[in-house]
Amino acid sequence: MSSGRDSQRTRVYEAESVVRNVFDRADRGARELELFGSTITLPVERRFASVESVQDYADRVLALNWVRARWDRARTRVAVRARAGAAAAHYEAGTATIAVPLHTRGTAWALREFVVLHELAHHLEPAGQALAPHGPEFVDRYLTLVGEIIGGEAAFVLRTTMLENGVRDS
Repeated sequence: MSSGRDSQRTRVYEAESVVRNVFDRADRGARELELFGSTITLPVERRFASVESVQDYADRVLALNWVRARWDRARTRVAVRARAGAAAAHYEAGTATIAVPLHTRGTAWALREFVVLHELAHHLEPAGQALAPHGPEFVDRYLTLVGEIIGGEAAFVLRTTMLENGVRDS
């Protein structure tokens, strides 16, 4: 029921774009990164080949005991479908559906873990609350999912990049 003002949307998307580029470079061999005086080794981000593999991943994330204990909405299954447009993935709250663009112009940029966890963070929003779609509560859910599932290093990169872009998580 996200209906609050979405003043952080652009900043969140810009930070995510930077982080995706960092992880793309890591996949080409630049796995070690120095960030704010810390040298970290980036974990591997999962990539997906199909709507079915994204669906399986989403089902597995929502079935995790700690996810179910923390967010009531984890008990509501999310459906995954292909999206016709190539510009963005999105979450449809009314039908609990994640729509992801597939292979377009030789790339499958949305078939990756960061994108799916972003959409799952929308799905896990508590029912009946009028929160900004990319507000601090969303950012907290997203960073928690990234930290626990991809790894602490990934959450560190995402959090620091968001902070550099002016995103608030509290």
